[in-house]
Amino acid sequence: MTQPQAIQPHPSLSKVAIFAGLSPHALKRVEQRCAWRHYEPGEAILDYLDASDDVFIIGTGEVRVTIYSLAGKAVSFRELGAGEVFGEYPAIDGGPRSASVEAHTNCLIASMPAASFREILATEPGVAQALLPQLVMKIRALTTRVYEFSTLAVNNRIQAELLRLANLASKDGKSARIVPAPTHVEIASRVSTHREAVTRELSRLSRIGIIERRGAALIVKDIERLSEMVHDATGE
Repeated sequence: MTQPQAIQPHPSLSKVAIFAGLSPHALKRVEQRCAWRHYEPGEAILDYLDASDDVFIIGTGEVRVTIYSLAGKAVSFRELGAGEVFGEYPAIDGGPRSASVEAHTNCLIASMPAASFREILATEPGVAQALLPQLVMKIRALTTRVYEFSTLAVNNRIQAELLRLANLASKDGKSARIVPAPTHVEIASRVSTHREAVTRELSRLSRIGIIERRGAALIVKDIERLSEMVHDATGE
């Protein structure tokens, strides 16, 4: 007789940055307001301009934040991983969704009604204080992207995106290992260009010894040199 599979416990929200300072009692109160759901890779979690206002918390996996043009062109902003929160803007200001979010890998995600999220912000000042720096960080990141789109040539935008990914990846001396390697289409959607332009620039960076493809990984062999290239383009 086949034994039923054991139900896996949900990840603790104590590992979520904005809830990390809560007492066990307060944390349990937050968890009781959450509903958990599994998402498959590519599955939509929320849509751009959707009128829903739930807040989402990533327990496991990774999601991708994207906006699609009327012609269907994807402009990806970034990926979010375990412990991060998204969808909080409508819960705060009552407006529509500012982007689409879909599962990039298998995900386990908690959702919380906007009213419950606002109640927690009001009754747990530590959560609000932890949320503010994250909102500022998102604004800074978007400001940087607007600057790059407005002032940098396509090849420089690609270099800047590779540098961002390298700074988030595991390091070994002057090199960084980006796993899994982003596809050329994914990089193109991040920097608002086409796949062919990404292919040309990555080939050039490979020829001059800055990057190397190794199996499923993209190796940035010299982060300092790549950083200097971006600095020369931006002046920062």
